[in-house]
Amino acid sequence: MKRTAAKPIGDILQDFFKRPYVAAKVAEGRLPEFWREIVGSYVADATRDLKLENHILYVSVSSGVVRNELFFRRDELMKLLNERAGVRLINAIIVR
Repeated sequence: MKRTAAKPIGDILQDFFKRPYVAAKVAEGRLPEFWREIVGSYVADATRDLKLENHILYVSVSSGVVRNELFFRRDELMKLLNERAGVRLINAIIVR
């Protein structure tokens, strides 16, 4: 058995979390946190459900006013969420 140069566990974990699939899953888990940071607490409180399926984010909200605002800002929200996630996580947003 040959030994190679020792690699710190922090470097191994950093390489692991940079893999596209792993990075996307981590970002998907943090999506509610990103959502609150981007839209603010009022809109986040009016949001009933966030569901990501096949790179489409389905957003259910309890207020018609908030629904209209989100509908008109879909492209901007998609861009900001993807930037915050660090990976191309969302291709479209559907507001219900």
